[in-house]
Amino acid sequence: MRVGLDATCFDDRPSGANQRFRELYGALIRTTPDVEYVVYEPVEHRIGAWFADCGNVTIRRTSVPGAGRLKRMVAGMRYWPSALRRDALDLFEGFSLPMVHAHCPTLLTIHDLRPLRADRPLAERLVGRPVLRHGFSNATRVIAVSRTVADEIAAFRPRTPVEVIHNGVDVARFVPAPSPPDLPRLPDRFLLAVGHIETRKNLETLVRAVAVLRARGQACPLWIVGNDGGAIGPVAALIDALGVGDLVRIVHGANDAMVQALYAACTMVVVPSTYEGFGIAVIEAMASRRPVVTSDIAVFRELSQGQGRDFARCDPYAAAAAIERVWSDPVEAARLVAFGDRRVRDFAFPTLAGQLAALHRRMTS
Repeated sequence: MRVGLDATCFDDRPSGANQRFRELYGALIRTTPDVEYVVYEPVEHRIGAWFADCGNVTIRRTSVPGAGRLKRMVAGMRYWPSALRRDALDLFEGFSLPMVHAHCPTLLTIHDLRPLRADRPLAERLVGRPVLRHGFSNATRVIAVSRTVADEIAAFRPRTPVEVIHNGVDVARFVPAPSPPDLPRLPDRFLLAVGHIETRKNLETLVRAVAVLRARGQACPLWIVGNDGGAIGPVAALIDALGVGDLVRIVHGANDAMVQALYAACTMVVVPSTYEGFGIAVIEAMASRRPVVTSDIAVFRELSQGQGRDFARCDPYAAAAAIERVWSDPVEAARLVAFGDRRVRDFAFPTLAGQLAALHRRMTS
C-alpha cells in the first residue's frame, strides 16, 4: 500500500496540529513498515526530518508554501496534478483546506469548525462555509479529532462520513525531569494555563477569577504560558486594571522542557476556553499527574467523561469556586489525578496509530 501525506500545512511552531502530525503519524509510520508513505513537505520547512529514521518514507519537497492559504492553493494547482499522477497512490491524506483532489480514496483531518462560529469575522464565515462544504464533499472520509467536532460536522453537513481519532499525548515526555537552567523562580503553589493567547482561550475570565479569589483572601498565583494569538493586549490590560500584576505572569517563547517543568511544578492546570476542537492542555495535565479544572464546553466533558471539575465558561465567580475547591481540597485534587491517570491511556499515540492504520486498511481493501 502506498499512502500520500500532504504535510505542506505544517511547520516547526508549537501547535496541536503540528504535534499530532509529528507524533501520531510518526507512530503510524514506524508501526506499519509494510506500508510505503510519501510525505509532501512545504517549500520552506523540512517536515521530512521528523521521519528521517524511517525506511518506508519517501520525502517530496514541493513548490507549495506552508504559509498563506491562497498562496498554497494557487501553487498547489500547479503542483498536485502531475505529482499525484507520478506517485500513483492508494490513499491520500490532507490536513488543510481547500482539499486537494486526488484520483484515489482521500482522508481529510478536521481539528475544529471555527470558521462557522458566530463570533468569527463575517468575511471568514462567508469564505469558510463553502470551503468546508467543498472539502467534506470531496473527501472519501473525514477524520475528526473529537466526537464533539464530529457532531459539529454532522450538524453542518449531514451524512458526511466521519471517523473520530483523538489527538494524543506522549506520557513519557511528562515524567518529572531535572528543571531546565532557564526556568524562572516559581511560587510554591500556582495555577497554570497553557496555550496560544487567543480570544477563544478565555483567559480574561481566568484573570478575573484570580481577582475574585484575592478579594476572598485566597491568593492563587497564575502563570499563563503561550505565544500571542491576538489577545495578549486585552489580557495584559485587564491584569493591570484589576491590580493582579503581582499574581499573574505571562511567559512567551517557552520551550518544551520549560513547559514540562511548569506542568510538573504547578498545583493545578486551568483550561477556561470558550471553544476548542480538542484541548491538548487537558490531556497534558493528565499526563503530568496534575488536577485540571476546565470550562464546561462539550469537548472538555468528552475528555473528562463527566468526571472532571468544571465551571460556566464566562463566569469568573464560578471559575473561582471550582479553582478554590481543588486548591483547598486534597481529596478532590487526588480524585482528579487518579481519573487522569486512567483516562490518559486512551490518548497514547501507539493506540491511536492502530486506529488510524485500521482505517487505512478499510479504505484500501
